[in-house]
Amino acid sequence: MSDWQPRPYQDYEWIVADPELLGGKLAIRGTRISVELILECLANAMSLADIDESFHNAFPHAALHEVLKVASAFAGSFHVTA
Repeated sequence: MSDWQPRPYQDYEWIVADPELLGGKLAIRGTRISVELILECLANAMSLADIDESFHNAFPHAALHEVLKVASAFAGSFHVTA
């Protein structure tokens, strides 16, 4: 069994980013679920119960606030110039 652990993303507890996991996409620690996938689920009006059912309860609800925080940070860094 390997001791490998994905690298934490910045100072987040639940969000990891490592080239060895999902090709380096932001992911939820302890899963193979990307932040992008959870955001897509929420954008498509899925409830946490729907997400639990779809991913066999693999998504830790405690990670939700960090998923939204990451999305907010990325959205806040986007600027359109004239």
